Amino acid sequence: MILIGRMSAQVPMNMTITGCMLTFYRHVQTLMVHFYASSLFYGSNRGWTTPAVLFWQWVNQSFNAIVNYTNRSGDAPITVNQLGTAYVSATTGAVVTALGLKSLTKHLPPIIGRYVPFAAVAAANCINIPLMRQRELKLGIPITDENGNRLGESKKAAEQAIAQVVVSRIGMAAPAMAIPPVIMNALEKRAFLKRYPWMNAPLQVGLVGLCLVFATPLCCALFPQKSSMRVSRLEPELQAQIREKNSDVEVVYFNKGL
Repeated sequence: MILIGRMSAQVPMNMTITGCMLTFYRHVQTLMVHFYASSLFYGSNRGWTTPAVLFWQWVNQSFNAIVNYTNRSGDAPITVNQLGTAYVSATTGAVVTALGLKSLTKHLPPIIGRYVPFAAVAAANCINIPLMRQRELKLGIPITDENGNRLGESKKAAEQAIAQVVVSRIGMAAPAMAIPPVIMNALEKRAFLKRYPWMNAPLQVGLVGLCLVFATPLCCALFPQKSSMRVSRLEPELQAQIREKNSDVEVVYFNKGL
């Protein structure tokens, strides 16, 4: 398993990426305009925030792609070309989503703008995870009986597995991207952050890390690692194959990935 793709790396990696993402979405513009109240600089700063959005979304989705690849289900190999295509498609879709949402909130209050990263990440998870695990959707993932005997590969099981992982990942991101903006919005009105604006990023990263410490294990536990589904929900041909070999099997099991 790739080191930074392991679930044990989620907190240190995500607290850094998410903290910076939340900071740069709104704070860079607000901070710079506060220091340089010039319409000329303001115009250039608005342009500069778009590269910041692009950069941090690219970093975040590149990291997510590594996590999704590392924690995929099934044992079918994936070629370099397939992996490259999935990576480019996933990151491009996520970045386009982020920029689209950013443009919709230009004239809204800053607190609304702070939630753009979460909306973008939630939408991106719905793109990134299925694309990085598209081979499972095409070929299926291994299913077994309760004793671990392999019964075949199921696309229906892959669909359920990926849907559960998407829900888990969005839930994992929700506290870290929803709670810190509210706290930071209140803190920025206080004298401390006005006097020491450079503390914004460290505080944001720390708050995100605190949320992730609890959200990561809780959301990984939303669905069992060894998931299950009834034989009647599998593909018709696979149902027939299973009932032909063992008519007593009513439930099959599979590794959903993380």
